[in-house]
Amino acid sequence: MQTWFEPKAGTARAVVVFAPAMGVRQDYYAEFANHLADHQFLVGTVDYRAMGFNEPVSLRGQKVTFMDWQIDIENLLDAATQRASGLPLILCGHSLGGQLVGTLRNRRHIDAVLTVASGTGYWGHNPKMRLQLLYLWYFAMPVLTRLCGYFPGRRLNKVGNLPREIALTWARWCRDPRYLMGDPEVRERSTFDQVTLPMLSLSFADDDYIPKAAVEHLHGFYTNARLERRHVHPREVGSQRIGHFGFFKLGGEHPLWQQTVAWLETHALGGKVG
Repeated sequence: MQTWFEPKAGTARAVVVFAPAMGVRQDYYAEFANHLADHQFLVGTVDYRAMGFNEPVSLRGQKVTFMDWQIDIENLLDAATQRASGLPLILCGHSLGGQLVGTLRNRRHIDAVLTVASGTGYWGHNPKMRLQLLYLWYFAMPVLTRLCGYFPGRRLNKVGNLPREIALTWARWCRDPRYLMGDPEVRERSTFDQVTLPMLSLSFADDDYIPKAAVEHLHGFYTNARLERRHVHPREVGSQRIGHFGFFKLGGEHPLWQQTVAWLETHALGGKVG
């Protein structure tokens, strides 16, 4: 399911599409999407198959892989180019969404990338949660997923329910110091080093899930991107907390939203840049 936010006044001057985080329904991004629409962006959001508004009554037996979720993003990009042919197109990847940019086959449509709280999930990068993550990746997720036919994360208050292959693959990635690049199938189709686009990476000092080391690890895959990194301490921008999810709820008056929109406008108004 895709949702589109039309510019509130005038015609669109650029397009922004959202690649969501794991287990996050697309309407979580609606407030920021509406704010971008106020600034004459056409904005598209999507749910991965079997997630969000697409979630079936039961995930048991659902044959969904990360390749399917990659295709969901690719379909959103194709829809964006059809709706607004010739306009600059920016991809905003939240967490998992920022990890998948280097696997997209129609990446040529993208002119710039914004990643928010995106990093790798290898447990060794997160000493604060080491015991919880070792339990999750080595026991809870692989064992419960095989027993239940899906990962019952909602019952455990962790991530949310996930399809079987997604959960088992993700747990395997998070046990590997190379994360997704330790997966031969991903490595074969990845083009991280071919991403030469402008990329703004926002990460947050109070993000318990994706600490700075994990963000640096992921963006190290994008060896040729024109990368701008901003590691934000919430109090530097007048907030008590931002964490892994808070950026999308800051509001239009918040300086971080204003700075981000300014960055998007710079690249949107510049036309094709990569």
